[in-house]
Amino acid sequence: MVLEFSATINIREGNPYILVSKTRAIKIKSDWRKPMPVMIRLNGSPKEPWHINMMPVGDGSFYLYLHSDIPGPTNTKVGDKVMVSIEFDSGYKNGPQHEMSEWFGAALAKNSAAQANWQNLSPSRQKEVLRYFSWLKSDDAKQRNLERVMHVLSGKAGHFMGRDWRDGK
Repeated sequence: MVLEFSATINIREGNPYILVSKTRAIKIKSDWRKPMPVMIRLNGSPKEPWHINMMPVGDGSFYLYLHSDIPGPTNTKVGDKVMVSIEFDSGYKNGPQHEMSEWFGAALAKNSAAQANWQNLSPSRQKEVLRYFSWLKSDDAKQRNLERVMHVLSGKAGHFMGRDWRDGK
């Protein structure tokens, strides 16, 4: 079933999102408490929907975060009212879908605390980090993000990928 509704693109901690109410989330997939895999279109675009995980808020509603690939092709920005089409992604595969880069794997191999914390992360969190790293192009961006992830995976408090990390998670 495809759920369609009108919503405004908001921003939270620098990340654009659309809030999906508890009532709407139940229509997509009832009794879902963890990140929900969905396929989405904004204003009818693109032809093949994007695959995204909506993140639970804690009250039954979900954040539908819009990664950088979405607003550009749909000519939308924060504050715009859009038509949203969401469908549960029954073909979703759990766990990392991107290979671990050599530069990240080498850094983990040198830091046992970070490696242990990486292994203890949920598959969805590992997948999120590896997907983010797969988008990095410049050596500067890779180095900057490697330093930040190793800091938080080493058990130190910090902010990485829009989240506060403590004790390696």
